[in-house]
Amino acid sequence: MEGIKLSFPPDSPPLSVIAALSLSSSPVTIDSSAATTVPTFVFSDGRKLSGTSVLLRYVGRSAKSLPGFYGHDAFESSQIDEWVDYASVFSSGSEFENACTRVDNYLQSGTFLVGHSLSIADVAVWSALAGSGPRWESLRKSKKYQNLVRWFNSISLEYAEPLNKLASYTAKKPSGKTVSAAPRTKDQQADNANDKGKPEVDLPGAELGKVKLRFAPEPSGYLHIGHAKAALLNKYFAERYQGEVIIRFDDTNPAKESNEFVENLVKDIGTLGIKYDRVTYTSDYFPDLMAMAEKLMREGKAYVDDTPREQMQKERMDGIDSKCRNHTIEENLNLWREMISGSVRGLQCCVRGKLDMQDPNKAMRDPVYYRCNPMSHHRIGDKYKIYPTYDFACPFVDSIEGITHALRSSEYHDRNAQYYKVLEDMGLRRVEIYEFSRLNLVYTLLSKRKLLWFVQQGLVGGWDDPRFPTVQGIVRRGLKIEALIQFILEQGASKNLNLMEWDKLWTINKKIVDPVCPRHTAVIEERRVLLTLTDGPDEPFVRMIPKHKKFEGAGEKATTFTKNIWIEGADASAISVNEEVTLMDWGNAIVKEVTKDEEGRVTALSGVLNLQGSVKTTKLKLTWLPETNELVKLTLTDFDYLITKKKLEEDDEVATFVNPYTKKETSALGDSNMRNLQRGDVIQLERKGYYRCDVPFVKSSKPIVLFSIPDGRQHQPLAAN
Repeated sequence: MEGIKLSFPPDSPPLSVIAALSLSSSPVTIDSSAATTVPTFVFSDGRKLSGTSVLLRYVGRSAKSLPGFYGHDAFESSQIDEWVDYASVFSSGSEFENACTRVDNYLQSGTFLVGHSLSIADVAVWSALAGSGPRWESLRKSKKYQNLVRWFNSISLEYAEPLNKLASYTAKKPSGKTVSAAPRTKDQQADNANDKGKPEVDLPGAELGKVKLRFAPEPSGYLHIGHAKAALLNKYFAERYQGEVIIRFDDTNPAKESNEFVENLVKDIGTLGIKYDRVTYTSDYFPDLMAMAEKLMREGKAYVDDTPREQMQKERMDGIDSKCRNHTIEENLNLWREMISGSVRGLQCCVRGKLDMQDPNKAMRDPVYYRCNPMSHHRIGDKYKIYPTYDFACPFVDSIEGITHALRSSEYHDRNAQYYKVLEDMGLRRVEIYEFSRLNLVYTLLSKRKLLWFVQQGLVGGWDDPRFPTVQGIVRRGLKIEALIQFILEQGASKNLNLMEWDKLWTINKKIVDPVCPRHTAVIEERRVLLTLTDGPDEPFVRMIPKHKKFEGAGEKATTFTKNIWIEGADASAISVNEEVTLMDWGNAIVKEVTKDEEGRVTALSGVLNLQGSVKTTKLKLTWLPETNELVKLTLTDFDYLITKKKLEEDDEVATFVNPYTKKETSALGDSNMRNLQRGDVIQLERKGYYRCDVPFVKSSKPIVLFSIPDGRQHQPLAAN
């Protein structure tokens, strides 16, 4: 293997390939700073091979120093191929432990995965586990997978020296992922002893075991992908510092909030897998917040203002003191009591902090602390007529609840000085603010006010509509939570503001679902064409075939073979007389006759089977369905972005940019095995893409509803029929 260079992106080292090269002592030059997007072998004559599995197999075939590295015979080589393909399942969060269970059971009676010696099958699975970081390390310490741990440790010890080379590459994994399973020498273990427990991203002033965080959504809508970033970063830092997370509902605005939103936020937080210590409400602290407001008024640090709102906003912009700024304590307290009672006079007033009206940072110009609002609160009814603002309540409750670090998106940056000043005036313990960038996605609304408008206008089916960026919406569309977590943690706690494409998220999702999701067949109902195989079976027969050729865990499906089969109209129009085609999962056939109508559209085909024909020689590989009454009706649903502008500004009128065509439904027929689909199942329709079952089979007259799942390819807008 001399004269070969391995190139790969610095944040995605192909651990299994590097391990195999090291184990086989292959003299390959490694370039970990290349601009390539996938691992690639570049040969001295300019030829290239790309893809982790392809490279691993090449090393297996070429390794002369390790007999049987790619099997001792064709059968073992095929077994190895299965394991190499299966190893990618370990990157799927939801399938990780299932995969561990499968391999653990398999290793009950074997030392290696294939045969009686180390092979690239062992390397692929070992590297996948080593690369999964803390998740495998925690399981490795338990007694749950004794056979798997025995096998993993045995390889780690026996091949410690060559596998040790992985350590320098695992350190280059992206922020948010920790890889520490590569074996280390005693010297390296000593060198790293002082680093034990040190987080990859530091929180200022944090101490291991003493970090306390809070995720504080307002219950005025469902959790969306922007909130999910904040929630998952809180989870990440809590785990890194062995701290805790509180869920706090910031319920200070009764006009927008409801119990429905609280219940669904709790549901969504659970969906994200966030473990929290307790749930609190800002409304729990209303009596304390009122007492603090009164205390500040008595100390001359706050006052009651009855200036009309528009005039107040103008004065703040211009740095002009309010006429009420120098009220006496008694005047302030009298008006405060009017506010508490919700009187006509009280409704004209608000409480403002007395900070600095000339500060260049306008957030410091006497912010509002309390407003009078006689609306009933979703949780405590009509007990209060006044409610604190976020700017007043948040620092107070953060400090009182013992929060050490408040994670806030950088859009609040100008209000950080205000947060600290409010805490100082209150005489409360300081809480450190940690900023991260807000998640912005193209053609996506993350304003709850604008999302609510779509719901109220009936432009979507609700907060869980698959076109919505809510957690429930994207999950219903077919996104795996593991993909969302990986997507967000790969960005880490970066403060860089950028507008991100959805493609990257859906690409991650595809890598999770593709290795495990079952394959099925569907034919579009409109203009489908019957192909008659004159030498086909006189009596239909059924054969069991795998739902996924590379993942036996997907199970088997019953496929019926008949003389008459349905194919897509588009496929039929591409076939010429006497052309040989491949019928997937059956074999080749030669089309002898093509019948067309007056408009030139194909209406029927006739041909003969040629099952000895080579699939390599045919241009068309066709999906097909038997002509039987067992086929099921399908509705294939595609979606598009809700808005036509890539980035909607805060003052943009959302109605101006509504996409008029965001949903397309296509009638199709599906194989009979799809009767067993459950809501939420993800499948691949051969040659069509990935789908999530939203409405399963109920009866023959009612179609199964499948939602198309994007696969990360370039977005194609829907067009009206």
